[in-house]
Amino acid sequence: MDSVQTVKQRYGIYGRSEKLNQALDTAIRVAGTDLTVLINGESGSGKEVFSKVLHNLSPRKHNQFIAVNCGAIPPGTINSELFGHEKGSFTGATADRKGYFETADGGTIFLDEIAEMPQDTQAYLLRVLESGEFIRVGSSKVLKTNTRVIAATNVNLLDRVRMGRFREDLYYRLNTVPIKVPSLKERREDIMILFRKFAQDFAEKYRTTPIELDETSQELIKNYSWPGNIRELRNAVEQLSVLSDKKDLTAEDLIKIIPDIYSTSLPAVNRLDRQNDSSGMYEREILYQLLYDMKKDLNQLKNMFFQMVQANDLEMPTNMENISVMPIQGEPGSSEPLNWNRVKPDLDGVSIKPVILSKKPEDFDTVEVMEEQLSIDHMEKELITKALKKYNGKRKDAAEELGISERTLYRKIKQFDIEL
Repeated sequence: MDSVQTVKQRYGIYGRSEKLNQALDTAIRVAGTDLTVLINGESGSGKEVFSKVLHNLSPRKHNQFIAVNCGAIPPGTINSELFGHEKGSFTGATADRKGYFETADGGTIFLDEIAEMPQDTQAYLLRVLESGEFIRVGSSKVLKTNTRVIAATNVNLLDRVRMGRFREDLYYRLNTVPIKVPSLKERREDIMILFRKFAQDFAEKYRTTPIELDETSQELIKNYSWPGNIRELRNAVEQLSVLSDKKDLTAEDLIKIIPDIYSTSLPAVNRLDRQNDSSGMYEREILYQLLYDMKKDLNQLKNMFFQMVQANDLEMPTNMENISVMPIQGEPGSSEPLNWNRVKPDLDGVSIKPVILSKKPEDFDTVEVMEEQLSIDHMEKELITKALKKYNGKRKDAAEELGISERTLYRKIKQFDIEL
């Protein structure tokens, strides 16, 4: 049996990710069987390479291998493409035609984007998988085929099953052996390996010097989410190789080709984004800061309320016994249920009289209800104003507190016309 390293060299697969190695190991082990394989992975992650590994390492390697993109064939013709048709079975059927399953008899069919297959075709495919039998369009003669099926999808097929868009029995028949191809963000240790390989390939193709990245650019490349996976990385390297005048690239060069390079799949804002902020404060960071301040204010209100209960020796309603106290930053404690014995000590046998407030209108202050502004700009302005007040107008300290550059803060002050 071939080793993982041997298969990598043979098929030009680069990377040392453990998840990639596990997927390849599964493919190598199951290649010599006739089991149906379902390859799961995001678009551009390399699922078709795995299908070729499965075919070429099998006893069927000298027979036909046909790759079919189920999403690219119109629903009205896919049955004819897969199973063939008889002359005159529909308009344009001027002669008998063999389908892919008949042509690939003894070989392998790779059904990519299997989730896009129409429901009637799914029923025909299920019959092929269970008995090896199929019928051409417009015929009544049952034909046999000995074809191995490898399917691939970039969506969750179980979700399609729950929505009634994919047959459950077909799903379990295809999913005999599942192989999960990791996305590029799941194998970040391989990103720079692939970058250097693509850079070298394009340098040879266009007869130039391979492009290189400085330390900051490498971090950006590794932290980017790469929604298009290896295909997107390869395209980006080719564009950089052709369009860049210099070969030592910086973050500014990357952002021209990948405008979303500062975006990450993490909930926190990239530190490099803050240090090289040239496009302004990001709304997500503002919202996180605002939510954090709201949580802190809420915790302070809770603690103030419980202190008032204790100071006035009040009895708490029984339906509030499950309320938890969350500590605010800098205070000891945890979010455990409140111990009412600490709040209301030794109340047994004591008659508690409620506090009754006067209903006279003159005893209350007039309250004006103000509608809260929820725009991003208003939130930005409010946070910047708070930070400047906190540090007595010192922009450097305020910028550090906000997590942005001093230049960006100065621009925001002018934008929002904030008085210092």
